[in-house]
Amino acid sequence: MTYQHVFNDGSVCDLPVGKVVCVGRNYVDHIKELDNPMPTEPILFIKPATSLQPISQPIVIPDFTKDCHNETELAVLIGKQITRASRDEVQAAVAGYGLALDLTLRDVQKTLKEKGLPWEKAKAFDGSCPMTPFIGPDELADPQDTQLKLEVNGQVRQNESTKLMINKIFDLIVYMSGFFTLLPGDVVITGTPAGVAGLKSGDKLALELDGRFNFSASVA
Repeated sequence: MTYQHVFNDGSVCDLPVGKVVCVGRNYVDHIKELDNPMPTEPILFIKPATSLQPISQPIVIPDFTKDCHNETELAVLIGKQITRASRDEVQAAVAGYGLALDLTLRDVQKTLKEKGLPWEKAKAFDGSCPMTPFIGPDELADPQDTQLKLEVNGQVRQNESTKLMINKIFDLIVYMSGFFTLLPGDVVITGTPAGVAGLKSGDKLALELDGRFNFSASVA
């Protein structure tokens, strides 16, 4: 299935599909659960457009891993080109918000990190970023104080507010834009709270944004 940005009302977004710019270790409890050191600045990495797939499409776990983890994140759809942007310019460039699953092959990532190698094999594989439809930027009263929730097979796995981010949304995108020009159709994902764990074939996922917007997914 070819990915295209869409809105939650069923309308198709006319923006192209671009890269996904991501941040690691942006919630303290998630840093602690993986026993990672606290970063002194945002940890950035990129997923290609081929990592995107509709959340409704079955998640396929690659055959070269035995430990694929969920990471639920607030996603920000970029609607205007921004480079070395101000906070006001970033806010004006937001075209929508959604939820992304930053699928992470934890065993592959661990091996790469131990060798001092980049994480792309663990983070940027095809279909590694299932994406919900987007809601309009005015539909979230405060994106910096909204709830992200994930249930797997009816059990709550992640349930946290974006207010606990270390690097706040607009400040984070300002920082990103100092290194990477963000183009219309690019997506920024903003880090995952605690509660990451392995997914397996047959799992049923329920995602919720702001207590009002609900999405479902499944693992093939």
